[in-house]
Amino acid sequence: MVSVEEVAASLGNEHSPEYQRAVEVLERVGLTVYEARAYIALIARGVGDAATLAQTARIPRTSAYKVLESLSAKGYAVPTGGKPILFRPKPPLEVAGTLKVAIQEVFEALETLHGVVGERGEPQLVYLIAGRDKVLGKIGDLLDQAQKSFVLTTPQVADVRDELGKKIAHAVKRGVQVTFVTAGLQRVPEGVLYVPRENLRATEVLVDSEHALLAAPGLDACGFTDNPILIAHLRQFVDVILDKGAPPEPAPRS
Repeated sequence: MVSVEEVAASLGNEHSPEYQRAVEVLERVGLTVYEARAYIALIARGVGDAATLAQTARIPRTSAYKVLESLSAKGYAVPTGGKPILFRPKPPLEVAGTLKVAIQEVFEALETLHGVVGERGEPQLVYLIAGRDKVLGKIGDLLDQAQKSFVLTTPQVADVRDELGKKIAHAVKRGVQVTFVTAGLQRVPEGVLYVPRENLRATEVLVDSEHALLAAPGLDACGFTDNPILIAHLRQFVDVILDKGAPPEPAPRS
């Protein structure tokens, strides 16, 4: 029987099955390959700056700081300050516990929506999408459709910012009030208002109070709707978040 110590040691070998399995699982809960490798490297080292962790994780040095910044936003790492900025990993079991709670809450909400569909017998009340690229694509479609307002609450702001930057810019240019609710000190595109809010778990989108989307952690599944009853529920939820957060303000430019 393989001991826990042997499994732990094998995680330090990027060619081992255990290491590959760890990267695969971390990808499934919302990390990119670089982020997964960086988190494992952080755990192995305990602390490190971008240059050191780039070497340990074997990721491009030019991408390392951005990767660590994203890990911090997603709740996997903590910057410790100083120059260069050092990062420490959040304890793995603490991260796992947070993910379990978030996944449970999101899928309970999706199950509630599913139940409403069944009770009312209304076809196509809630549309379900699986796959991160498709979920981001749907958020991009909603950005294109927005005429007055687009509100996004998310712990995954780096993913949305990087993948949909052009669409966000076009929406702002059209006069759409784009608001991001996300962790403090995050970079968002120019012209976007932001409300700093910690401990967000899921991603919600509300467009013109006419379209709504709720996505699971990792953006690998979502439900979206244009049903007025369900949108009203999400509108109330978003209003609570906005009331608890600081007043919207221009965020640092990306």
